[in-house]
Amino acid sequence: MGLTARIRTRDGWAVSHAVVTVTDRTGAQVLRAEADAEGAVRDATPLAPGAYTVIVTAVGYAPAAASALVTASGRAEVGTVTLARRGGTELPPPGPWTIDPAHSSVAAVARHLGISSVRGRFTEFTGSVEIAPDDITTSRVEAVIAAASIDTGNDLRDTHLRSADFLDVERYPEITYRSTGLTEAGPDRWTVHGELAMRGVVRPVDLDLACLGTGEDPWGGTRAAFHATAELRREDFAMNYNQILQAGVAAIGTTLKVELDIQVVQGESLPAA
Repeated sequence: MGLTARIRTRDGWAVSHAVVTVTDRTGAQVLRAEADAEGAVRDATPLAPGAYTVIVTAVGYAPAAASALVTASGRAEVGTVTLARRGGTELPPPGPWTIDPAHSSVAAVARHLGISSVRGRFTEFTGSVEIAPDDITTSRVEAVIAAASIDTGNDLRDTHLRSADFLDVERYPEITYRSTGLTEAGPDRWTVHGELAMRGVVRPVDLDLACLGTGEDPWGGTRAAFHATAELRREDFAMNYNQILQAGVAAIGTTLKVELDIQVVQGESLPAA
């Protein structure tokens, strides 16, 4: 006897912090239960035969309602109730996730000679994501990039970028990013607020983030993918070097566009190779 139900997102993930409220025909509450870690609700409270309304709520999701008919056995089997993320955005299930560098890219684009772009990437980095179970805006992101791993496809240029004119990797070998908050920016988009530490300078930097999806991988794990962008001014991080060419054109633009394509694996560490 009692109530059983399964609470899931539209992608099929458990909503472990969901609350189920059952009301009778008069609107009076007769039962309240919380989902377990698997999104399952199992409450043994006996219910009188009749029709009931089941209301499911969870922070960050739109409420959902379902009908339940209790038979003489006193049992109500609601089945699966699907919750939709407010604003239509689905983030990965709550818990720790680890960035997979082998399937991720950290790149930056700068204007060159005022007529073209130079693209570079960092080949060594680590990081983690923590999706909060209750208040999604308290989710966290941390990343550490090896500054010396910059690669633009030109050895002379890369050596200059590692020098004190730019990244100064001898004194500041790491570039770090730590989030300070998360806000919804629209359907399927988020803004990650955080602080970027580079070349001994810490500045607030926001990332425009899109979650591209979550699913099982061929190795038995669960992965999620994100795309994020940001714009940085070199002067904000004490990278003031520039060569002025004839006609007053700067050799390197003052603004960098950062592009991140990130895959994360569920868990606190990457699976063993």
